[in-house]
Amino acid sequence: MTALVVGGGAVALRKVETLLAFGAAVSIVSRDLVPELRERVDDGTIRFLGRDMTDSFFERVSLVIAATDDAGLNRRVSEVARKRGLLVNAVDQPADCTFIVPSIVRRGDFLIAISTSGKSPALSKKIRKRLEAQFGDEYARFLSLMGRVRRAVMDLGLPQEENSRIFHEIVDSDIMEALARNDKQGVTARLRQILPAGTEIGSVLEEM
Repeated sequence: MTALVVGGGAVALRKVETLLAFGAAVSIVSRDLVPELRERVDDGTIRFLGRDMTDSFFERVSLVIAATDDAGLNRRVSEVARKRGLLVNAVDQPADCTFIVPSIVRRGDFLIAISTSGKSPALSKKIRKRLEAQFGDEYARFLSLMGRVRRAVMDLGLPQEENSRIFHEIVDSDIMEALARNDKQGVTARLRQILPAGTEIGSVLEEM
């Protein structure tokens, strides 16, 4: 995915970071850049197109973010993007959007998206902060562990019902809490209790 971001402030920085996290190739246009964005330009993470927007910047782009503090400019960005059939999000201007960017809580492969359909970004932010406090890094570690567990169990060729029982037992166990405490011995002991004989337990535990 190729994305164009118009704007260089704190809001633009958040949008750029989200786009990069999902593998987008990002270009940016702005008269000024916050230091973090300047660093990303300097190290080649994102491409700086110039200070002033021109229609040619919309070529070979699939998604556009208008993130300036100028509502008129954001609207113009939206109009150009829509004429070209591009997805566009104008920050805090729902009428100028063809899609809404949700607030995101991400812990590795664990992802929660919060949206108010553009009606209250402040509420989305408030809920996101609550969820960030509720869901810690143990969720990322648990999903990484479950990926290895799933591969090891599936290799045993057990009936689907048995596989489902094992996976649900792990999810319902206290392994998540043990991960939050960095209790590797507790995680190992519980997995040995739950996983059937023949499971390649070493491959499951090797990255803990």
